[in-house]
Amino acid sequence: MQIIKHPPRSEWPALQQRPETDITALFDTVKTILEDVRTGGDAAVRRYGEQFDKVSVESFPVTPEEIREAGKHLPDSLKQAIRTAHANIRTFHATQRFTAQKVETMPGVTCWQKAVAIEKVGLYIPGGTAPLFSTVLMLAVPARIAGCREIVLCTPPDRNGNVHPAILYAAQTAGVDKIYKAGGIQAIASLAYGTESIPKVYKIFGPGNQYVMAAKQWVSLNEVAIDMPAGPSEVAIMADETANPAFIASDFLSQAEHGADSQSILLTTSERLAEAVTHEIERQLATLPRRELTGKSLANSRIIILENEDEMLDFSNRYAPEHLILQLSDTAAMQERILNAGSVFLGPYTPESAGDYASGTNHTLPTKGFAKMYSGVNLDSFIRKITFQEITADGLQALGPTIEVMAAGEHLDAHRNAVAIRREEMKKNEGNEENERRCILI
Repeated sequence: MQIIKHPPRSEWPALQQRPETDITALFDTVKTILEDVRTGGDAAVRRYGEQFDKVSVESFPVTPEEIREAGKHLPDSLKQAIRTAHANIRTFHATQRFTAQKVETMPGVTCWQKAVAIEKVGLYIPGGTAPLFSTVLMLAVPARIAGCREIVLCTPPDRNGNVHPAILYAAQTAGVDKIYKAGGIQAIASLAYGTESIPKVYKIFGPGNQYVMAAKQWVSLNEVAIDMPAGPSEVAIMADETANPAFIASDFLSQAEHGADSQSILLTTSERLAEAVTHEIERQLATLPRRELTGKSLANSRIIILENEDEMLDFSNRYAPEHLILQLSDTAAMQERILNAGSVFLGPYTPESAGDYASGTNHTLPTKGFAKMYSGVNLDSFIRKITFQEITADGLQALGPTIEVMAAGEHLDAHRNAVAIRREEMKKNEGNEENERRCILI
């Protein structure tokens, strides 16, 4: 892992490069599987499950009995942890509910919005060696608060055809409606097109490997919406001489163990801290069970020594990290100047792990610099806003000339006529009413 000292700004773009993940090269394989599932349904999903996951699944839906049994296979401590995380995530996301407000933009012209839940959403949860039951909570809880009518979850089974019990317990706790034993590209295809067993949804959420990400991006072109484009996970840490090297090293490594293509970056003004963090990383890495995988990720990671906090902030805003940790003597002054980040962690006692699991914020976040234009998953991710407007006769008489002039300026005469005809009719009615009043007076 490199320590780069005071690089000129001309070198910053190279230092901000992520590991290469060109998923477009996977599209040929992905398109073949997607089309097979679209036309072949359950049979194709089953065939690809046998090929990739080495398991033959006769029935894809997880049964109510399997869900009930899941809790029996988990320690009480884990079940309580899941319940605590669920409560915190629910509390935080419930505050994001939209409150509609009618606005009279001018006399007689009233506009407003209504929030409507996406009716059918699909959640993809990876299984394998690290079953992401925490992601079940992160996705299903806001979906349930939003009022989605159907929450469908797909996850790959193990080689015995079983879903990890923690995934099932989290799904039951969060209120998932239907769970299916399907993984990989074939699961994304099932959610996008529907099969005999697995229903089609309107939006797909969730992480996955490069093939899953490629499949999500492909089906989003013309079939369903997706949460966001995604790449490998990443963290940037801004720290000064007051920071604890052991804390920083632990955050560095917790990010690095996500995968070999993850990235951790430390920005600091202190050479002494940089050296101390390097030694602490080596010490902690030696104790980790996933040290081989984590070590590969460290090859993508770096420590960068900059002149001052202004440079650290500028570098971070250009990098737009998925996770940003501030271990500075004055985080309050710095946080107001952060422009681009997925989720920010303030102070020495706020590890990234808190947001990953249980503080309440969502861990499904934009990566690869997409924090410049995307938010992380939140309650709005599961709703649509429908606009309403109502115009009175007087309102149209007042606003009508503006509409007619603008429509005529764009040479859209039918648009202009839609207003002009109404205004002319109102004038006729006014004339008839005036005639009636005169007849009564006579």
